[in-house]
Amino acid sequence: MFEWDWNFLSILRITVDIGVVWYVLYKLLMLIRGTKAIQLLKGIFVVIAIYLLSVILDLMTVRMLIWQVIMWGPLGIIILFQPELRRALEQLGRGSFFSRNSTSEEDSLNQAIEAIVKSCNYMAKRRIGALITIERESALGDYVATGIPVNGKLTNELLTNIFIPNTPLHDGAVIISRDEIVAAACYLPLSESPFISKELGTRHRAAMGISEATDSLTITVSEETGQISCAKNGELHRNLTIDKLSEMLEIELISKFRTPTNKAWNWRGKKK
Repeated sequence: MFEWDWNFLSILRITVDIGVVWYVLYKLLMLIRGTKAIQLLKGIFVVIAIYLLSVILDLMTVRMLIWQVIMWGPLGIIILFQPELRRALEQLGRGSFFSRNSTSEEDSLNQAIEAIVKSCNYMAKRRIGALITIERESALGDYVATGIPVNGKLTNELLTNIFIPNTPLHDGAVIISRDEIVAAACYLPLSESPFISKELGTRHRAAMGISEATDSLTITVSEETGQISCAKNGELHRNLTIDKLSEMLEIELISKFRTPTNKAWNWRGKKK
């Protein structure tokens, strides 16, 4: 009986130990989601895979070089990712690191979507050209660096004012991360797809280009027609109504906070 109780306690201790580790890893992944740290994590896995391959194939030089990277890598990570580490420590100090904050994040995204939709509606009626890229899982730091930092709270008024003609920031793209306008006047890669309609201009080609390179959503408002389009996954959904735009943004940005039954959707953008 004593031995059975001891085995049970050992199994329970191991289960709790593994559960705590996995939960901490999960919270860390949620913390760095959508930041450039995700790309770093992928790079770490690649480095480890190369090291293991060099061991298996007995590649001495490659193994030595990769080992030096592994040895000095943590110091480089601490230097390069001070903001993310500081944010994690601040959350830990506030006791919010282990709390559920999906509701507050969903509310913030709802407010961001409302601001984007109102701004697009205003600009479409007045035929003000706009190019708005919304960051999701893929970090857009390289494209943010090509523009002018804004780092302001996303509001309808601020977003609209950026694209008013003849203002310093109206050319180029605005990049949004969650409920923040990160930068304006950013340069996006142009798509070289031969299937894009000849009637579409540089804004639409830039929207297609960034959607082919990342998982971001990019909204364009045509200066000539006032039509609203949205590019995602290399596809351009054209002539969207305000209701369709709102529906698409809600599905793409907020569905992850809903129950699995609410995630299914059959919406298809109108394409031409």
